[in-house]
Amino acid sequence: MLEVYHNASNLDTFAVMSRQYGISSPGVPTLFIGTAAMVGDADITNRFEATILAEKERIASCTSTTPETVTVPDTGCTTASPKPTIQLVVASALIDSINPCAFSVLIFLLISVVSVKSRRRVLMTGGMYITAVFIFYLLSGAGLFSVVHFSGFSALLSLAGALIALILGGINVIDAMRNRDEFILAIPESKKDLIEKYVSTASLPAAFALGILVGIFELPCTGGIYLAILGLMSRNYSLMEGLPYLVLYNLVFVLPLVLILVLVAYGINAERANEWRIRHRRTLRLIVGLAMIAIGIIILSGWMG
Repeated sequence: MLEVYHNASNLDTFAVMSRQYGISSPGVPTLFIGTAAMVGDADITNRFEATILAEKERIASCTSTTPETVTVPDTGCTTASPKPTIQLVVASALIDSINPCAFSVLIFLLISVVSVKSRRRVLMTGGMYITAVFIFYLLSGAGLFSVVHFSGFSALLSLAGALIALILGGINVIDAMRNRDEFILAIPESKKDLIEKYVSTASLPAAFALGILVGIFELPCTGGIYLAILGLMSRNYSLMEGLPYLVLYNLVFVLPLVLILVLVAYGINAERANEWRIRHRRTLRLIVGLAMIAIGIIILSGWMG
């Protein structure tokens, strides 16, 4: 029994289920039993017993009755409904976090700061950049989560995200294999002058603006995994229920940036860090590409979900 007048999460669930069951005029009380929905006291009283008996027969005829299932009104039987596990969220965020472009912008920013500023200033500037990246991805995810959850297109977003992850993973593998300096998935050339302008300024507001810009330019290119995870979460949770997963994903997402900042601030030369990035950028793209393909397959097949 779910109270919907004072509980926003229950109200969200009620709205989603009403759409799934094709109820054009939802009202209270509403009773869901298997594939049937009864609205109003009279409807419930008249159909309750017959619906219970019909549901028993339906369950007996269905062959798929695993614990992680959800009733599908169109088919009358149950089907697997993958849920985002902590392991899947963390693994996906780690793969998504290996972002060569975000790395390079941070390192360039630190190079411009570290030679003339104190360690405290380096940490503040780098921290502002990382905070902006975190806030942008978190708010983007929360906004998209809400839109998809209320629209009822969660399953479609999850499928689209997994397919995008497969496509972008393949492009990353191609990028890594071909012997060219330019990469297909990279910050557009037309935007690099703008980024260099903020990098050369190296102030705290400029660092924050850089983080937002990197998020805007990179999300369409690397967001396949993020979209797939958002789709899984919006299928199973309201925004408040899914928010801890969303925060966890984005904390893990910025973890490599935090590690780079700490290493540079406490002794690793920023120029050497940039040389390492350039030397291993193809390897990083190959790892990211293969991992994105794996995550796309995992989500499509329902593993770990």
